[in-house]
Amino acid sequence: MPPDLVIAGNLLVDDVVFADGRTRMGQAGGAVLYGALAASLWGTRVGALSVAGSDYPATALDALRGRGVDLAGVRALSRPGVRTWLLYESRLRRVVHHLGVPSHDEVSPAPDDLPAAWRTARAFHLAPMPLHRQRALLQRMRQQDAAFIAVDPHEPITPDSLAEWRELLSQADACLVSEDELRLPEAVHDPQAALASLASGRLRFVAYKRGAAGGLLYDAREQRVHTWPARAGQVADPTGAGDAFAMGFITAHLEGLAVAAALERAVVTASFAIEAWGSDGLLTATRAAAEARLHDWSEREAT
Repeated sequence: MPPDLVIAGNLLVDDVVFADGRTRMGQAGGAVLYGALAASLWGTRVGALSVAGSDYPATALDALRGRGVDLAGVRALSRPGVRTWLLYESRLRRVVHHLGVPSHDEVSPAPDDLPAAWRTARAFHLAPMPLHRQRALLQRMRQQDAAFIAVDPHEPITPDSLAEWRELLSQADACLVSEDELRLPEAVHDPQAALASLASGRLRFVAYKRGAAGGLLYDAREQRVHTWPARAGQVADPTGAGDAFAMGFITAHLEGLAVAAALERAVVTASFAIEAWGSDGLLTATRAAAEARLHDWSEREAT
């Protein structure tokens, strides 16, 4: 049986440095790890499409298998992959590749890596990768006309790249962008206008993830803006929160939930990602715990 959701992106080893001097070295990471754990938390059948270097921790891959994630789309690289510095500064994060590692392009999946049986998946998510890789994968995934396609940019959206991004995003259904990537001047004083400027073609949802400040989602079909607050019991490590948020929203949308309910699930999913180091919060989370937190937070919001 093909997966419901195919997540295409990277499996990287991270060295995390926080603004207060804390560090976490040699952390198994990458959007595919966080996204697959987050989506499978809600019972979604997930296929991982990626490239794993010889240095990628086997324990992380075993954890994905243990959660039922199909790794048939993970191609082995015969040498160490990319290792990155994740440098947190104020509300933004910088990603710096170590010297002497493969290029980002080399560790990103190509269209031919997509197993034939997966082309009938109900949804595809393009995690941050070089723009030309995302474009090539999008063209292959569009062959399944009914599939829901979401894009999370890696290369920033600027006034100079806006036309190129609008052309690509017009072929997708959702764009989930963070403050790191959305670099349009109006994003500061009129974020709704910035999000609306991206919408064309089939693009319906444009989400602006702002970390501790919550975020906004522009629904082009309804011409309506939804907002969400940031919520968390505790914050240990924000790495992977955006990936988890995206998967919470997409899995809820696949189940036919309304936009407001999908955003509530997204916030709850992200809360598990940030409450422990690396992927530990998502690894130890259960569907029952996630449902209970969703119910509890919804009840509090109602009162």
